[in-house]
Amino acid sequence: MQFPDRFADLAEYPFPRLRALLTGQTPGGPEFLMTIGEPKHALPDFVGPVVAEHAEGFRGYPPNEGIPELREAIAGWLERRYGVSVSPETQVITLNGTREGLFNAALAVSPENKNSRRPAIIIPNPYYPCYGAAALASGAEPVPVSAMPETGFLPDFETLDREILDRTTLAYVCSPSNPQGGVADEAYWRRLFALAEKHDFMVLADECYAEIYRDTPPMGALEAASVCGFDPERLLVFHSLSKRSNAAGLRSGFVAGGEKTIKEFKRVRSYFCAPQPKPLQYAAAALWNDEAHVEENRRLYREKFEIADRVFAGFEGYQPPQAGFFLWLPVWDSEVATLEIYRKTGIQVLPGAYLSRQSWDGSDPGEGFIRVALVSGADEVEQGLEKIRSVLDEGINEQG
Repeated sequence: MQFPDRFADLAEYPFPRLRALLTGQTPGGPEFLMTIGEPKHALPDFVGPVVAEHAEGFRGYPPNEGIPELREAIAGWLERRYGVSVSPETQVITLNGTREGLFNAALAVSPENKNSRRPAIIIPNPYYPCYGAAALASGAEPVPVSAMPETGFLPDFETLDREILDRTTLAYVCSPSNPQGGVADEAYWRRLFALAEKHDFMVLADECYAEIYRDTPPMGALEAASVCGFDPERLLVFHSLSKRSNAAGLRSGFVAGGEKTIKEFKRVRSYFCAPQPKPLQYAAAALWNDEAHVEENRRLYREKFEIADRVFAGFEGYQPPQAGFFLWLPVWDSEVATLEIYRKTGIQVLPGAYLSRQSWDGSDPGEGFIRVALVSGADEVEQGLEKIRSVLDEGINEQG
């Protein structure tokens, strides 16, 4: 039997790869995961009763685009959060989490060729693995662009060769960036939008971490497009309840954009995506309509930001994340540092190299970093970070 080779270039997914790295190693203490971005804060207590109230809805097929109550809640939240008005009927589709939407968007809106050549889809590097898989599935070439400290941990797509830009169909952007916590400001969005108009491509904005920030709410792509006069048909924006509401298991997100683009996305998606069950959609609507739990969630993360800043004060290369809930810590070698931390403390972190690949210019921005998730309680996070700092200080001294 022959398998397709379109995904032959995909690296193994980060977490199985990490398990393989640590297999056979003896942890230096009680095992503690600081790898995956799975929220540990409390789920809002009204979620269960809402699901129970609408439990009869499990008997029927839900609408593929989302129940009206949920789409209206999403449109209302976009208005409150970003000051933008979208039609809940024609500009919003609910998703089973954002991963399926981010993947399927490439299938739905990226053409088979551009200027008689294989299309390119440009992505930040490091990147959410789904971006690269989506590009390959759509027949495009994924082109990683390094997001480094000097670029604010955001990809500078303007550095790409014109040959690549002229065949680019989509640009994935993650703001706040995963894993570094960089935030795109108005100037960044203006440059990206101008580039998209000049070279005729769409922008796919992954904003899953937009509600976890220190003080200033990150500017959203829809908000920026409104300010800059950018064509909404060139933009799709993705949001999720996983991080905002500590509801990763609810598998609830949405995509919003221009009416024509959303119509095409909806048409294609209806063939191969299962809609979210109605009771869960009602729970999602309640979450989008409530801000109190989001403010408390943000307060808890802000406390852990302060802990991280204190623990890593004076650590060379440490840059406090502006948003999100990861630390992107500089190390001498991402795999070696990960092994050392595990062998000496039992703490699991993720090698940065597992979230990156060689960029178009030959650099690999993940090799010299590890990702550390700040999702557990403040006391556990503080203890974990202190142990990590101790191991890294020792390793740096040995390297020096």
